[in-house]
Amino acid sequence: MEATVKKSNHGANVRRWREWRNVNQDVLAEQIGVSQATLSGYEKRDKLEIEILEKIAKALNIPVEAITELGNDASINIVNAYDNSGSINYSPTFNPLDKIVELYDKLLEAEKEKVAMLQEVLRDKR
Repeated sequence: MEATVKKSNHGANVRRWREWRNVNQDVLAEQIGVSQATLSGYEKRDKLEIEILEKIAKALNIPVEAITELGNDASINIVNAYDNSGSINYSPTFNPLDKIVELYDKLLEAEKEKVAMLQEVLRDKR
């Protein structure tokens, strides 16, 4: 029987994990202390040095093996997205209520500007 060797492309796997984590190249590059162009170069390589892999894995909060052992035909599945009750485990890095208030304030300001413009138009017609 012939043994099959799992072919792993480190650079492509870094890109896949980065995209799955919704992190752009600029952010990841800054986190690992390199330029965006350097990170782009890493993502084009078949093999990366262990020091680079460790920095990237730490920044993406994944084990190094997630990069080195992911085969070319594998997909990244979302695991533990739901708890047993069926509700979504979601921990935003911002307060959603603050965002709603911020959007409301912008909407209110836009409405005030419209009212001011309409008042000005009506004044000009008199």
